Amino acid sequence: MSLPSLETTPIPGLVVVRLDRRDDSRGFFKENWQREKMVAIGLPDFGPVQNNVSFNSDRGVTRGIHTEPWDKFVSLATGRIFGAWVDMREGESFGATFTLEMDTAVAVFVPRGVGNSYQVLEDATAYTYLVNEHWRPGVAYPALALDDPTVAIAWPIPLAEAIISDKDQNNPALDPSTAIAPKKTLIIGARGQLGRALQVDFPGADLVDLVAGDGVTALDLTDPAAVAAWPWHEYATVLNAAAYTAVDVAETADGRRTSWAANATAPATLAGLARDHGFTLVHYSSEYVFDGTAEEHTEDEPVSPLGVYAQSKAAGDIAVGLAPRHYLVRTSWVIGDGKNFVRTMADLAAKGVSPSVVSDQVGRLTFADELSRATKHLIDSNASFGTYNVSNSGAAMSWAEIAREVFTRSGRAAEDVSETTTAEYAAGVLEKGNPFAPRPLQSAMSLAKIRATGFEPEDALVALDRYLA
Repeated sequence: MSLPSLETTPIPGLVVVRLDRRDDSRGFFKENWQREKMVAIGLPDFGPVQNNVSFNSDRGVTRGIHTEPWDKFVSLATGRIFGAWVDMREGESFGATFTLEMDTAVAVFVPRGVGNSYQVLEDATAYTYLVNEHWRPGVAYPALALDDPTVAIAWPIPLAEAIISDKDQNNPALDPSTAIAPKKTLIIGARGQLGRALQVDFPGADLVDLVAGDGVTALDLTDPAAVAAWPWHEYATVLNAAAYTAVDVAETADGRRTSWAANATAPATLAGLARDHGFTLVHYSSEYVFDGTAEEHTEDEPVSPLGVYAQSKAAGDIAVGLAPRHYLVRTSWVIGDGKNFVRTMADLAAKGVSPSVVSDQVGRLTFADELSRATKHLIDSNASFGTYNVSNSGAAMSWAEIAREVFTRSGRAAEDVSETTTAEYAAGVLEKGNPFAPRPLQSAMSLAKIRATGFEPEDALVALDRYLA
């Protein structure tokens, strides 16, 4: 069987598929839905969960215009119809229409929010459709009058002569105030450095964190009752910026439990929800999942975590990879609105302190607004799902070199920052009885894959200038 062909329409996202139907003396055969081929021609991988058949015994049966909250893939097993679609979504295309006469060699993908209807042109017509959410009894879905004068569908059989249900004869007129809003975006960990940056690029997103207040709702992903009560079906995208990042405290008994709950169990829960509800999951990971022996880490490098924090992040990565629609964004050395290394060095410079900073850990800074910009790019460009490294660009630098860049921009001499090694720093921490987690010494990541999508990361020192200004 050859590939079907795809045709666009005046309604965004509504596409016509010409199927490869093979006829002989016995009848015909067609691949009505073949996921690999459909995705190859440009259909979304919409994940159907239910297949329905509507058998229409008589010519003139007219059904719709119904706007259920799911995507549909409609086709015919027998007969012919006149199909009509109306865009009921918020936006410039609200009220746009498209009509098409269909036989068994034609299918139409109908995106969520587009009203769907048809009129039967032959007796014994079997209309079939796949949907990606389960139909629920007792739930009222939006509909539109078949004879609405605004959309003025030119039905081939006059509606006065058609066979129409009582319900469809009493549907309302087109009303912009009832336009269907798109599914929403949810930011988890909205109070963190990355969560605050994401709010700029995803305005209007719902915001959750462990503590409520200032427009943020409390949600604990480790609480089964809270997770079950949350309306996950309302979201197209979930951005998980929440994480436990106290890498040293994670080496303690309490820290270990908290780290695994936040960094492994919670992402696994989200991956399961993404499978069940069809949303795109964006999860943020760390170069700590590697042991730091490679000079530059690529997306396909096997994970080799050193400490408890790193191990919990690696486990979360594996879980997220099971979500059908996911972006696993690995990053390093995040700098945003909050407590971080750059802010600490700037404060020390202002106070006249001359710190000793490790010089054998090498990587690149990632400013939170750059990480957010990369996230929006991946989603808006419909980049292939999978794992992407994201950091700012430029030469890889040690923590000591970055500290000196901060000091010189703060009016201090670079020489005011002295060097130490990770081993020497760890010995001092351990002598005081405090926990210390092993660190990867090489944290730089290859940016070739994200660049291949058309995203060019900003140089870290340019971003540093702006941040300190």
